[in-house]
Amino acid sequence: MFENVTIIGDGAMGTVLAMLLCEKGIPARMWGHDADHLSQMQARRRNVKFFPDYALPPILVLEASDDLAMRDADLIISAVPCQFIRSVWIRLKDHAPPGVPILSVAKGIENETLLRPTQILAEVLGRSDPAGFCVLSGPTIADELARRLPATACAASSDEALARRVQQTFNCSWLRVYTNPDIVGVELAGAMKNIIAIAAGIIDGIGAGDNAKAALLSRGLIEITRLGLAMGARPQTFAGLTGLGDLVTTCISPMGRNRSFGQRIGQGWTVEQACSVNESVVEGIATCRSVVELAARYNVEVPITSAVHEVLFQGKSVPQAIHDLMSRGLKAEWTF
Repeated sequence: MFENVTIIGDGAMGTVLAMLLCEKGIPARMWGHDADHLSQMQARRRNVKFFPDYALPPILVLEASDDLAMRDADLIISAVPCQFIRSVWIRLKDHAPPGVPILSVAKGIENETLLRPTQILAEVLGRSDPAGFCVLSGPTIADELARRLPATACAASSDEALARRVQQTFNCSWLRVYTNPDIVGVELAGAMKNIIAIAAGIIDGIGAGDNAKAALLSRGLIEITRLGLAMGARPQTFAGLTGLGDLVTTCISPMGRNRSFGQRIGQGWTVEQACSVNESVVEGIATCRSVVELAARYNVEVPITSAVHEVLFQGKSVPQAIHDLMSRGLKAEWTF
């Protein structure tokens, strides 16, 4: 178990993990890029911007100093949205203690580079050994975690010992943590499920019904699995908590940012209007661009992802996108 944890990022997931650690008596320190926001959090002992309904634990330290943020940490959590990981860690890299493992909770694929979160961290920090990185992922809506509702997650790393230490650190009476060696599959599934969740929200927005949503989740999981296998992931991952489990939660929860964004698109909002509602980042939007390029690189067919991309970025109407998907050539179900 880790004994001194620094959380880089002051969003909802970083906050709820800090709450969990403090409840277990593990000292936690949270850093954010905006010193004014941290000052506001300190004054009110609440994350008013991203997670306002829950009081911060008294023992949680809020740290605005880049120099002090990671001092004495034996685990660093990167809780920065995927498209901002590079800029944040370029700022912090000279203060990151060498050899301290990093746990990523971000879900996405970086635009332009098409790198997963742990790959971005490794590149920026100049770490060539993947064994120093772990991913915590699964069906873990932050608000439900804060209410101590039963949940599960996976700690994924090529280093089994590291995964087990993360498992022991975060496992508690209301969060059961498993281990998984497939960091590629876990990160890819976490990224792609947000795109499928946007499509699920669109289906809700147009009132297409439960049959359509069930088909979407099933065929969306096929797309995730197909690309994952091409990238060397393990097939079991996609049937588990970080694959099917996270996909279901993200596509049905009214609290999910990506699903809610998609619902507004289905109701006729523009992308700009639908984005303006959230303080937090809707990761599936940028990830959709990356996955379309990634699928082309691996010569993998991703029709649902491509349809979402056409609606968000190419002006295709939702009815036309659905028509095009339903009119595709007939084939066997299990085609990889």
